[in-house]
Amino acid sequence: MGSTDEPKNPSSPYESSSPSQALLSKSYPSSSIEGGENESDEEQNHYPQITFNYGPRRFQDLPFMVLFIIFSLSTFAFGIFSIAHRNPNSSEVSSYVYDSNSTSCVKQSLSTPPLGLFHQIFYLRSFSNYASSSHFLSDLIWTLVITFILSVPLALGLLWLLRHYTKQIVYLSLPFFLIIPIFFNVYWFVACTVKSNCRDAFPLAYRIVVLVFVFLIIGVIVWIIVANWHRIELTVRIVAVASEALARNMGLFGVLPLMILGLVVYFVPIVVFLVFARLNGKIVSHVSKGSEEGYSCVWKPDSWVPAYYTLAILTMLWSAATMVEAQAYVISGTIAQWYFSKDHSPPRRSLRNSLRNAFGPSFGTVCFSGLIICVVRVVRAAVDSARREDVVPGIVNIILRCCVNALLSAVDFLNKFTINFAAITGECYCTSAKMTYELLRRNLLSAVFVETVSSRILAGIIFVLSAVYAIVVWAILNAVSNLGVDAYFVSVLAWVLLIVVLGFFVHVLDNVIDTIYVCYAVDRDRGEVCKQDVHEVYVHLPISRNSRPSLATRTPLIV
Repeated sequence: MGSTDEPKNPSSPYESSSPSQALLSKSYPSSSIEGGENESDEEQNHYPQITFNYGPRRFQDLPFMVLFIIFSLSTFAFGIFSIAHRNPNSSEVSSYVYDSNSTSCVKQSLSTPPLGLFHQIFYLRSFSNYASSSHFLSDLIWTLVITFILSVPLALGLLWLLRHYTKQIVYLSLPFFLIIPIFFNVYWFVACTVKSNCRDAFPLAYRIVVLVFVFLIIGVIVWIIVANWHRIELTVRIVAVASEALARNMGLFGVLPLMILGLVVYFVPIVVFLVFARLNGKIVSHVSKGSEEGYSCVWKPDSWVPAYYTLAILTMLWSAATMVEAQAYVISGTIAQWYFSKDHSPPRRSLRNSLRNAFGPSFGTVCFSGLIICVVRVVRAAVDSARREDVVPGIVNIILRCCVNALLSAVDFLNKFTINFAAITGECYCTSAKMTYELLRRNLLSAVFVETVSSRILAGIIFVLSAVYAIVVWAILNAVSNLGVDAYFVSVLAWVLLIVVLGFFVHVLDNVIDTIYVCYAVDRDRGEVCKQDVHEVYVHLPISRNSRPSLATRTPLIV
């Protein structure tokens, strides 16, 4: 970097004006620190030198890994118990009546055999006949299957376009951020006005209110684009660098979906356990006004069933959050190995090493991070629910919400790059959080701002692509089928499915951007350049949220 970023005076490596000097390295002699700086140097000397840890790693955050295993084993153990001890009479509550002699519920004797099975067969046959006579179900299934198959080449094609034609794709998509919402807003208003049934059910005044409200939202989108216009060029370059890094590690597209599939397989028995858990209980008498004798027979679950529901749901939430953090860990570890490699090709077995570390020595760290994310989401949902229900009215409610939101924002701020740093160094969660904060602070980099515009632009691109695809699907369905109004419903489902798949692609690319940012900070900290093209882009990132990036004010370090 230029003279402003790489001072030649080695006696002051901790001054704020020397961000490219090594921050947490042990290699600085103590004689170069004078006065009060000795204490800060002693505080930081216990940190290892920041670099990618290729060697064997120590097991970190073991209590959280053990706690996660206990939760999982307890969920499966009680689930198996619920299947083995279920009450076979749970589905026959209607066959029990209250016996005043024994003051209990007894099974009612039936003079005729039950017809439930015949009724079920009849209804299934009727539904089968209806499904076979209607093309709706088959068209829906085929549309979703074809959409899912096409989503893979669409995602790969989008990656190729972002890698080679990033600027063209971004600037071509920006007008559609406004054109498509305006088109749909005007289209539904005109269509509802023309059709008599919609016009009668939705008066003109309400239609105008919705139309104006949507146009106000579009105005907000215009304001966001104009306010962030000075960041578009930098965003283009960041997305191009991240796309190049992701293209060099295409194995992630095979492993990450398999991790999601593994989570689904893990959830299936838990869902089965939840179904069988409600079958554990007994039929008891209950005071009822509708019965002649004042009693009726109802199903009463065992006392442990609600507790098991709580345990199973918490386990599923924690597992889902842990899988998200494990994916981020694998992405960070793989991209970091590519970044710190001497050539542009990723090192051998980088993906395998990241998987082994994520589910091995650092699994406790991943569980800890997942637990924090899970708690933040649950607390935030509880706060939002309390706000809607107005549980604590008045000024107390406002103060409580402000305090909780401030705390949750601080946790999100702390957690943003912690898992990326842990994947690089193998440190525990708390150490990674502290070292990440110190690393970015000493190098004048902001953990609040990593060009968040890139995430919004990528989300807008997949929205435009999915909307165009949905319009094409609607046109094809109208041409080859007789679905009529149902074609809108099928097209919307295809649009949602494509957004989910492409949204996963954007999620991976966002993690790549964050990982490269941390790797770039490590490079600045060590005064090295592992990827010159990355430094040429990330050096222009602003040091705070309010500063405006300039592509001509700073130059990267060249070695």
